[in-house]
Amino acid sequence: MTTARHKAIDRSRRESTRHSRQSEAHRLIHPETHTDRSTLEDHWEEGEVHDDQLRLIFTCCHPSLALNAQVALTLRLLGGMETPEIARAFLVSDATIAQRIVRAKRKIREARIPYRVPGPAEIPERLDAVLAVVYLVFNEGYTASGGDALSRDDLCNEAIRLSRLLAELMPEESEALGLLALLLLTASRRHARTAEEGTMIVLAEQDRSLWDPNLIAEGRAIAAACVRRGRPGPYQLQATIAAVHSESVDAASTNWPQIVRIYDHLMAIAPSPVVALNRAVAVAEVDGPQAALSEIAELPLGSYHLWWATRGELLSRLGRRADAADSFARAIQLTSNNAEVTHLRFRMAALR
Repeated sequence: MTTARHKAIDRSRRESTRHSRQSEAHRLIHPETHTDRSTLEDHWEEGEVHDDQLRLIFTCCHPSLALNAQVALTLRLLGGMETPEIARAFLVSDATIAQRIVRAKRKIREARIPYRVPGPAEIPERLDAVLAVVYLVFNEGYTASGGDALSRDDLCNEAIRLSRLLAELMPEESEALGLLALLLLTASRRHARTAEEGTMIVLAEQDRSLWDPNLIAEGRAIAAACVRRGRPGPYQLQATIAAVHSESVDAASTNWPQIVRIYDHLMAIAPSPVVALNRAVAVAEVDGPQAALSEIAELPLGSYHLWWATRGELLSRLGRRADAADSFARAIQLTSNNAEVTHLRFRMAALR
């Protein structure tokens, strides 16, 4: 009864927050008026997008704003994420994200960007931003920025729901399908990611018999269909990597050379320091920890806790215990998720 009551309170808070953010989205364009949900719905025009939440996201992702500004503003107003969580998603400071959101709101007001649901012809130009919003909502749900729990199922489930709607709305868009495949394959691991006491279990140590076979089958089928189309994009390639992981009974039997090759392709079309870091993890399984350590050494990720955690794991494998402990300690300082903190402390204790 206590658990149910707490869940009911949490749900009520989320719904009230969503309502206030929807109202704020309207007030940005019509500051002279105040609206409630019923008034807001009167502004909708019938179009291709029939889900209220997805229509709001398409509306907020206006191409007059820079892509990063579209995504940040939409996550703040409609994605259920606070400024620190958005900053973590972009790997920048809270102040940077706050300023980005303020500038976006100012531009909306000064340019009098119209508040209306985009028509069918306008949807494709907003798709990249909408996909990014859904992807980052899922990421925050899969590994929460803070709190005691490793994940937030409400955000994961909402991201998957929105991704399904996008795939149905735009079945010819390979990246929309690729995102759905990626989320399904990633979500299939949720029950294997934590022990009974809530401590985190990393991918290499997970009991893969706990992975959801239905989500894996669906995700792999969609990923395979994307590959046959021959129009690879970042989400499709990440889904393919997740599919390769799902084919193996354990980490040791994973086709790591294939994963490195897919990461090479991903780096060619969408390079980023985080992609390079993830690639280095696969390189460590193929060429050893020293090769991976050399690859991550110059990455500009000093404020990213997973860079320090990865560095600690590589140093530990090389027998450099003191340096590994220092890296784990730095990772602990940079994360507020207690499940991750507990795991990192266990790793430090193991070194001793």
